[in-house]
Amino acid sequence: MQCQKEVNSAQVTFLPFEAVPVTTPVLPGTIDEASGIADSKSNTGYIWVQQDGGNPPELFLLSYNGTVQKKIPVKGVTNRDWEDMAVGNGPVAGTNYVYLAETGDNSATYSNYAIYRFAEPTLTTDTVFNTDKIVFQYPDGSHDAEAMLLDNSTKDIYLISKRDSASRIYKLPYPQSTTTTMIATLVGEMPFTGVSAAAASPDGKELLVKTYTNVYYWKRNAGETIGAALLRTPLALGYMLEPQGEAICFKNDNSAFLTLSEKPFFATSVTLNLYRRK
Repeated sequence: MQCQKEVNSAQVTFLPFEAVPVTTPVLPGTIDEASGIADSKSNTGYIWVQQDGGNPPELFLLSYNGTVQKKIPVKGVTNRDWEDMAVGNGPVAGTNYVYLAETGDNSATYSNYAIYRFAEPTLTTDTVFNTDKIVFQYPDGSHDAEAMLLDNSTKDIYLISKRDSASRIYKLPYPQSTTTTMIATLVGEMPFTGVSAAAASPDGKELLVKTYTNVYYWKRNAGETIGAALLRTPLALGYMLEPQGEAICFKNDNSAFLTLSEKPFFATSVTLNLYRRK
């Protein structure tokens, strides 16, 4: 874990979410290396979970009650280092898409990174066969990025680095190429480091960015891009420390946000955590 710069959030009298979550145990041995979650748009009552690099290229469909409904392999791709995910709009109108960020790079040794995009599976899907691969590079060398945001209206993708002295924000504008290597655009730097996850609300008006020790919140202004919003000073929300929290998402009904941790060697179990909106 890196040391983190302090963020002096604006003084407010109201926090939009409860500080203490409702916790639901996840059976040890089922999902121990969660690195990204997204509330399913096609399967009400379930969230998608991806695991970190070195695990099979597959998705877990996890019930809100902490039980795994099924595992779905994603054929034709690898899990070099999956780090975040999102569900939202894509090339075909009316179709929900899953976006998987193969963007981890702890040692900053890779030159290329990828976003995998495919139609969201349903409860009857056994395997994902058709996947778009968006290959990209950064304009300034290698980075470890563990957070991704999808702008559901423009379909632009944003990535946030983790290990830079100040986490950097990059953009892959829509339409993303699936035939050539894209060069991400540097948007700017955040006032802190160590970003491990991020999420946009279903209506796109709210943003969450997570580190191991904090969850930060932004309310977007009218007409403001995600990149511009993230350059403003955020509000620090109440957050229950997790063993190694690397996953966050909003609920689709916008009533809460959820977090899920990896299970490091010193932890016996993890919980799915739901922070209700006040």
